Amino acid sequence: MPLLRMSAGALFERCNDGAFFERLAQKYRSALFQHPAPSERRSWENSLPALAEVLCDAGLDDVEVLIEHQLPLTSLRADVVLAGSHPATGRPSYVIVELKQWSEARLLPGTDNLCLVRGMDNRPALHPVAQVRRYCDYLQDFTNVLTDQEDAVAGVAYLHYAADRDVSELFKLPDARAQLFTDTSRGELIQYLQTRLSALEGSPEGDFLLTSPQAPGRQLMRAAAAEIIDGGEFLLMDEQEVAARLVKRAADLSRQSDQKEVIVISGGPGSGKSVIALHLMGHLGRNGRSVVHATGSKSFTTTLRHVVGTRNGRIPKLFRYFLDFTSAERNGLDVLICDEAHRIRQRALGQGTHAGNRSGRSQVEELIDAARVPVFLLDEHQVVRPGEMGSVKTIHEAAHARGCVVRHVDLNSQFRYGGSRAYEHWVLRLLGLEPGGPIQWQTEGNFELFVAESPQEMEKYLRGQQESGRTSRMTAGFCWPWSDPRIDGSLVDDVVIGGWRRPWNLRGERAVGGAPVSSLWATDPSGFEQIGCIYTAQGFEYAWNGVIFGPDLVWRGNGWRAVREESKDHTVKKAAPDAFGRLIRNTYKVLLTRGLTGTVLYSTDPETQAKLASLVPTGIKQGP
Repeated sequence: MPLLRMSAGALFERCNDGAFFERLAQKYRSALFQHPAPSERRSWENSLPALAEVLCDAGLDDVEVLIEHQLPLTSLRADVVLAGSHPATGRPSYVIVELKQWSEARLLPGTDNLCLVRGMDNRPALHPVAQVRRYCDYLQDFTNVLTDQEDAVAGVAYLHYAADRDVSELFKLPDARAQLFTDTSRGELIQYLQTRLSALEGSPEGDFLLTSPQAPGRQLMRAAAAEIIDGGEFLLMDEQEVAARLVKRAADLSRQSDQKEVIVISGGPGSGKSVIALHLMGHLGRNGRSVVHATGSKSFTTTLRHVVGTRNGRIPKLFRYFLDFTSAERNGLDVLICDEAHRIRQRALGQGTHAGNRSGRSQVEELIDAARVPVFLLDEHQVVRPGEMGSVKTIHEAAHARGCVVRHVDLNSQFRYGGSRAYEHWVLRLLGLEPGGPIQWQTEGNFELFVAESPQEMEKYLRGQQESGRTSRMTAGFCWPWSDPRIDGSLVDDVVIGGWRRPWNLRGERAVGGAPVSSLWATDPSGFEQIGCIYTAQGFEYAWNGVIFGPDLVWRGNGWRAVREESKDHTVKKAAPDAFGRLIRNTYKVLLTRGLTGTVLYSTDPETQAKLASLVPTGIKQGP
């Protein structure tokens, strides 16, 4: 929805009245629960009059202007969307306008869609044509009435303070759907808008856009179906097939029945939860259902977007975050697949969002409300942060309170795709997450477990596995500081154990020092050179797994002791005393269950190291 809408003529008249911009600021505060930054207000005051003059000079006084229009399922806002009818076809036509106050800009060397802009302290900015093109695709992909209207949306980037010569490099990015104009080419902009919009009143087309259901369009779903799987890629076994069938059945019934079904699928690492999710994404998309995949994990979602969007950049928009559904239309989707649902939080308070913007519902209630068939896939032993509360019980209670039928499929009874059910049971007993206490590891054919005598020995063994083509990673409890890269791009060796030193994985989404971005640490081969933590390992698996127990969890006497002062995870340290120990043990459970072929253990604490060695009598093998 826009903050304000009016005709171009009305906008031209009101831009001369300071009260108009105050009204726009009030709308901004009401919608976002914060004051607009001074730069935002200056942008309105300088750019909106420039656009209004262009529209009136083009004879488009009656075109509808949607100011600060929020794109579906995102906090992103387009500066302006112009709504009207196409002069040739008479069909609804929309132009997204990105307004820039730039006077000089050039391409960042080595790129074609990043800019360096005068006055922005050399911070790269997305090329405005690339930006507005993404807005066009996004609006069309998630607005049902536009889904099959290929030519319904176009984009304009208007640099009204710039001359062509001062931004000449920016014209090197051609795009058939989005155009760049400056003050020099103002006349061309007028002519272009006249080819996209007629002089007729545009308010009906504005209504048409704003009242459309917001969900993935048919074209996007067809593209996703072809991209994600091609029909028989994933073979589902036993309870996996049961779970998938229940979801398909519920989707088929959802439009004929007033009874809403919620499907809960629980299972440990490697039980196939994400395989089910991707199978359903492909199947439902091929059969014309609107379906979105959501998680609470940035690393997991980013990796899925990267993998499935390699050849088609539109597909990643189907992979969302739980907090994107706070204001989603009730039952707007056919199916919402909530993967890693143990990451669901009590409240969906997004970053930078004030408490007044909450929906009044818990996050699980928001997710249930967003689709005709909500699907939750979770592992209850992976709750590792305060505020996370995704569990079978919580989802059941929320669904029943809303009058929904709940169907639960437990995948824990079937074998993992990789790894070892016996090893997972050993880990649960070791950490006290199942009763009975730690037990001796019994060697088995499809999984290996070793205790290294030092971190050097662990790294040497795992490096051999990595060099032999078996994906290997080293992880550790969050017991060391986590420094930013140095100015020269090199990483700080924060994880220090005696004479052995290694850096943490990057925490940001900009690759430096030869290390992959945070979200790709588990999948990029260069991730082996850094130590991963819970924030990058959760949700991923690799062949060989090295785990360093830090001093935040130590064995004393006949049980575990969680040591709050040794943790460097400021979020987890805030947990209540009775919750802190459980969160730390869950953290190590996640770290310990990433390996599909084998795991190597080491503890920095002598008593803990001796306990582990007593439970795993086989020494580490020298060589891969």
